Amino acid sequence: MDSESGFCKGCFRTLEEICNWSSYSETERENLFLKLKIRKEENVSKFNYE
Repeated sequence: MDSESGFCKGCFRTLEEICNWSSYSETERENLFLKLKIRKEENVSKFNYE
């Protein structure tokens, strides 16, 4: 987990999103995937990924 953003450095989810993943509906998961794409684009350089 990145201490500054609160996101997992691998999947870009928050701890809450990771913990609740199994209870999310298919629609909730799809919506989160859209958010994760944006989140990754906005944060990937902060994590020193190429």
